[in-house]
Amino acid sequence: MAEAYPFGAADSIDPHPRYAALRQESGLGLIKTRWGGTAWLATRYQDVKLVLGDPRFSRELAAGRDEVARPRPSIDSPDQIISMDPPNHTRLRRLVAKAFTAHRVEQLRPRVTEMVDDLIDRMDVPSRTADLATALAWPLPMMVISEMLGVPEADRDNFRRWTELVLALGGETTLEEMVDARARLNAYLAELIAQRRVSPTADLLSDLVAARDEGDRLSEEELVRLGVTLLIAGHETTANQIGNFVFVLLDNDRAGWRQLMADPASVPTAVEELLRYVPMAATADFARVAREDVEVGGQLVRAGEAVLVQVHAANRDSTVFRHPDHLDLARTHNPHIAFGFGVHYCLGVSLARLELRIVLSALLERFPDLRLGVPAEEVPWRTDRLVRGVRSLPVAW
Repeated sequence: MAEAYPFGAADSIDPHPRYAALRQESGLGLIKTRWGGTAWLATRYQDVKLVLGDPRFSRELAAGRDEVARPRPSIDSPDQIISMDPPNHTRLRRLVAKAFTAHRVEQLRPRVTEMVDDLIDRMDVPSRTADLATALAWPLPMMVISEMLGVPEADRDNFRRWTELVLALGGETTLEEMVDARARLNAYLAELIAQRRVSPTADLLSDLVAARDEGDRLSEEELVRLGVTLLIAGHETTANQIGNFVFVLLDNDRAGWRQLMADPASVPTAVEELLRYVPMAATADFARVAREDVEVGGQLVRAGEAVLVQVHAANRDSTVFRHPDHLDLARTHNPHIAFGFGVHYCLGVSLARLELRIVLSALLERFPDLRLGVPAEEVPWRTDRLVRGVRSLPVAW
């Protein structure tokens, strides 16, 4: 019998215990979501990688279909890059991939460092207290991706508000509000694209407009949706994870923070472990539909059936990770899949790593005595959102 899904609210940093139980059971879990029908749920490492990487599972067959199981209202379009299968996905990804290569992203280091230093300067007030989420975690990724795409500073607050609504789970936010926010994002990007067409600038959006107009490699709708997707993906996940990471490091009597203070050079390794350990998505999303019968983890998935994957459950698989429920900031063997797997592997992986490493290194240097400003159990968590994160993070030093 199908279980109701999601299993519970993502109101802490801890994954729901049902995921651990499912990893020990045979086959896949059968779930029933609030919208759509039933689906299989993959929680084991190898099963998740199979579903994400095997072309027999299709994102296009799932996107925008009301009957496909989904934990939030369906406002996704098959014309979005995150909803496409090859070859269309490959065509769009190639147009933007060069802007996110490790080499190109490394060239952003001085500017990102400057942004971080400026935000920390503003945060460093005489009271020696701040809300780190508001002062640093949210502004930084939005500033970075907005500069890359060419979004004016005056419009960035609107983007954050619209993104919040688009990524709602449909509990506190109505479907009408979500659809309206998506329409506003699309309309704004269409207007910005029109401006770049008349007056090109040195940013990624101008490059995409040129690809649309000169090479005819993008339809107008694809161009708009690609710009929206890059803006949302370019800030929402990293912003939440900055707050989540700092919370984890300062929890449990600042054990993680003290460990990094003793060895600041270990920040890159620590970031990888935090990516593995800290759950990001509040629920599995973006179903795949089987094109043909496929066996996954001993379970036969019939053609036409949907599968959802929970990456953070896979990152706690004891067959892959030693003591998976323990945060080991010095972990060396760490093949986590926090950035996904297969053709939809996160395009912004290098940018996310750069921002996370710079932020943690800067905070360690500027605030060695950083601590939570309230007891850990009083830190408020965002609700009704796809991406898990703190609503605010009071800190002191």
